[in-house]
Amino acid sequence: MQSYDVIAESSAPPAAVWTLLLDPQSWPEWSRVDALEPGQSHGLSPDGQDGVGATRAFRTGKVVTKERITALEPERRFAYEGAENPQMTDYQAAVELCETPDGGTRIRWHGTYLARRGMRWFFQWYLGRFMQSMATGLADYAATVPAARRK
Repeated sequence: MQSYDVIAESSAPPAAVWTLLLDPQSWPEWSRVDALEPGQSHGLSPDGQDGVGATRAFRTGKVVTKERITALEPERRFAYEGAENPQMTDYQAAVELCETPDGGTRIRWHGTYLARRGMRWFFQWYLGRFMQSMATGLADYAATVPAARRK
């Protein structure tokens, strides 16, 4: 089993970060994900507040991966599993939010997975960097979104 564990901090409160995590339409704005593929997703909420069981299909380049939300603890923990990924199996991940003393948010994004044989060394290197950019992108973007748009 391989893993990654990355941390980023945002000046935005946990509620603002949480809203962005729940809304899959926002992911291309703050991450390296190119697009949400609604036609390949299931159980998406029209208000951007997806619940447990929703499966989101994200395209990055030519690759589409599907992730199913497995647990939600509002403003604290967002967990998901890989529902379909051509490069890895047994993917389990969580984004944990913790309010900082100054009212911002500490974001911990961590996961475990099995990479396809021949891709393990590459995934260990690549996924750590990719997921750090996801956490940092979320932290930075949440801090710049006006409070009125966060809801």
